Amino acid sequence: MKLRSAQWYEGQDRNAYIHRAWMRRGIPGDAFTDRPQIAVANTASDLTPCNAHLTEVAASVRDGVHEAGGIPLNLPVISLGETQMRPTAMLWRNMAAMATEEMLRANPVDGVVLLGGCDKTIPSLLMAAASVDLPAVVVPGGPMLTGTFRGAPLGCGTDVWRLSEEVRAGTLPNEEFTRSESAMIRSRGHCNTMGTASTMAIVAEALGTTLPGTAGTPAPDSRLLEAAHRTGRLAVDMVVADRRPGTFLTKASFHNAIVALAAVGGSTNAVVHLLAIAGRLGIDLTLDDFDRIGSRVPVLVDLLPAGRFLMDDFHRAGGLLAVLREVRDLLDPEALTVTGTPLVDHLDDAPVWDPEVIRSREKPLVAEGGIAVLRGNLAPRGALVKPAAASPHLLRHRGRAVVFDSIEDFHARVDDPELDIDADSVMVLRGCGPKGYPGMPEVSNMPLPRKLLEQGVRDMVRVCDGRMSGTAYGTVVLHVAPEAAAGGPLALVRTGDVISLDVEARRIDLEVPAEELARRTPDEATVAGFAAPRRGWERLYVDHVQQADTGADLDFLTGASGSQVTRESH
Repeated sequence: MKLRSAQWYEGQDRNAYIHRAWMRRGIPGDAFTDRPQIAVANTASDLTPCNAHLTEVAASVRDGVHEAGGIPLNLPVISLGETQMRPTAMLWRNMAAMATEEMLRANPVDGVVLLGGCDKTIPSLLMAAASVDLPAVVVPGGPMLTGTFRGAPLGCGTDVWRLSEEVRAGTLPNEEFTRSESAMIRSRGHCNTMGTASTMAIVAEALGTTLPGTAGTPAPDSRLLEAAHRTGRLAVDMVVADRRPGTFLTKASFHNAIVALAAVGGSTNAVVHLLAIAGRLGIDLTLDDFDRIGSRVPVLVDLLPAGRFLMDDFHRAGGLLAVLREVRDLLDPEALTVTGTPLVDHLDDAPVWDPEVIRSREKPLVAEGGIAVLRGNLAPRGALVKPAAASPHLLRHRGRAVVFDSIEDFHARVDDPELDIDADSVMVLRGCGPKGYPGMPEVSNMPLPRKLLEQGVRDMVRVCDGRMSGTAYGTVVLHVAPEAAAGGPLALVRTGDVISLDVEARRIDLEVPAEELARRTPDEATVAGFAAPRRGWERLYVDHVQQADTGADLDFLTGASGSQVTRESH
């Protein structure tokens, strides 16, 4: 077969000489002849602590590539650390995808191994791979080991939210909260709950983009390095077979990803990421597909934030393939994987080893726990709620709105003893969508007012045009589209208006007559809270970002450009 990299290295002219000579540096001449050049797209960074170990994983990938006869090439790419980046890592997901795509297209590579862990890294890498359409395979970095505090396991993320609320409620001393800090993060790896990082690794496998059986392997586990080595070998095989994302990722692949997302009780963030990846492939995936395929799927994994256990336990109990075996009848049997074989072919030898962690279909954690898509006059283009993480008594609720015009407004007033709010109120936060913040931050799971926490209240209905961490919980309506900054009705809500939520009926409505809404305009404070960048990436982002219901990609990045580069560099 004719390798793509031959366009750089083949021939005796000046340009081929330059391309080869500058790469020699100890590499033999036959490395440039009929040897697949495999980029290892590495998101390791000290500022992305969940990915800091990926350079070690990359070394095992390199060994596998060498063993299979390929040439591994380290390619550091933009790394997005969820815990450190302000205003939100989501602001740069599209930039990371664009930069990775362009680097893969511009360089003499025939295939790529994608190393990601923290929330936005796997989505951005898959968006890039879909648009450049070179043979590509993912190695997820894996979750951390379980830490303990005061003799009990800690779920990173989820227990941050829980413990911090106990501090605000006055039931946990600040010193104890601080002491838990060193116990929370026990080892290398990403969050050990079913947060966005774990969810996206699982979704990547269900899509067919990882070596089956890899997702969920703990970061310190030597079996992750074994899987990385095997993935390096597989990457070479994929180049030889010309097995590109465009050849095996279909609507059926996304069907299976949605089933997996529901069955593991995964993060709502996966919805916006899957929509964006599908948009790069030209696959017609919509919010309605998530409700149609996934909303009635039982949650089988008893994991925080919806359940009790952690990712260590999930892996021990059999992992994703064991879960998928339980819902095999709901999967599309035609969907392929990076191996060239259907996903369902890998389920025969995938028993459940601990039925407490991975439940059977007959004894699910939640009978119908998939992400529900809501519509109504408050969310004409849709909004999401995660029933498995919500309080059952609030899934049908009617209450008086208490509105916050920005995150700053929220922080300034939420703990004011004079705030007119009670447990039946509906907390509304706006200006947090893709355009409004910018970047759609994880602020939708608003902390409850201190005075209500002190009364024992631990959940309320909350509505927002932003996102929430996959580790979070609560009765939260999020991803409201259109967002307030894009002219959505959320900008018109006033404190005192009545909001009704009916998850079973898939409705979220503002009980204000249509003619009254038509007369309203956004308050000055609301508009003042919207982002108005003057330059740089933020300006480009705000001018071109799409809404959450289509994946929040930039309008000029949807679709693919392929891998072809026709012009020479010299």
